Amino acid sequence: MYKAILFDLDGTLTDPKQGITRAVQYALAKYEILVEDLDQLEPFIGPPLAHSFQEHYGFSASEARTAVDYYREYFADRGIYENEVYGGIRDLLELLAEQKRTLIVATSKPTVFAERILSYFQMDSYFDVVCGSNLDGTMSDKADIIAHILHSQQLTAESAVMIGDRKHDLIGAQRNGVASIGVGYGYGSEEELRAQSPKYYVRSVRELQELFQPATAV
Repeated sequence: MYKAILFDLDGTLTDPKQGITRAVQYALAKYEILVEDLDQLEPFIGPPLAHSFQEHYGFSASEARTAVDYYREYFADRGIYENEVYGGIRDLLELLAEQKRTLIVATSKPTVFAERILSYFQMDSYFDVVCGSNLDGTMSDKADIIAHILHSQQLTAESAVMIGDRKHDLIGAQRNGVASIGVGYGYGSEEELRAQSPKYYVRSVRELQELFQPATAV
């Protein structure tokens, strides 16, 4: 019943762990904070970066903005390609395209980076719209991004569903009256996602695709 399918990017369409965590590692090293275990930096995958630098390392707002600049020094040339598409995602997108759904990327990542990633992995043709944050850090909140999509695409909240792997995706959907699907194969725990009461929770891309199969289409 959903006309528009909104996808988070990191942790939902692609696994960006290496690129994001190495870029964060690079930025932290500028402050003489050395983190060797990249697993420790997984919480940076998904939420707005400036917020994560403040939350996890106590940076001031000014320090966080500078840290994001350092992050991009690494990410723009190298980290952006240290990424991979989750198995089964292309088949899912093919199915949704055949069903004439409107496919949209709703990400806190800057739009310019999201577009480059989708183009690099040859997924850009599936999506009608790519909406992310601005390079100056504005419109990085997922609720604002979803609101912008609904308004600009003239969509009703009831006609859309948001798919994501972190609580920020589900909270952003809730604040706009949009249904959500939490995916457990990304970087948010089942506890984190179920706490936000998504309409559906799936553990794999295969389970996600099954939601949209004709026999049980949503």
